[in-house]
Amino acid sequence: MGENKLIKAYDDLMGHLYEALDDTLHTVAEALDIAKEKTSALGGHTQEEINKIADYVMRDVEHAAASTPKRDDDASLSEWLKFDIDLIENFALDAFMSIADKTRVKLAALEMDAKQYHPYQSGDIASPGTFVCDQCGKQIAFKSTSVIPDCPECQAKSFSRC
Repeated sequence: MGENKLIKAYDDLMGHLYEALDDTLHTVAEALDIAKEKTSALGGHTQEEINKIADYVMRDVEHAAASTPKRDDDASLSEWLKFDIDLIENFALDAFMSIADKTRVKLAALEMDAKQYHPYQSGDIASPGTFVCDQCGKQIAFKSTSVIPDCPECQAKSFSRC
């Protein structure tokens, strides 16, 4: 498949994602599934290509959500892009930034939910990383999947991932 068809598929999928996210009942994942279905319905792309394009869109959106300023700050946005936003051609910047803003909000809510509902307890199995004791602040690090022990400092049983 030619690059131009893939580029068009990226823009199509992003447009469908923007529309799907307009319905606040959808999660980002649900909106992405809807966008993929609508892009697929346009024809001309294999499911593998659509999945790859969706991965590209979400990579860019998540990066923008994590690192861009709010949409109304053009100077900061230009700084993030490393060029003047007026130079952007044939790209729905408003739609992209709206998706990034909604993703930022949904990621923040997800992060808050994860911290609130998924505390790390001694005895739990966890992927590699560094954990901090919720009681004394002692950090313990795992270089491989491990069982979380009681805090070696104060024997507390609750941890947060750093």
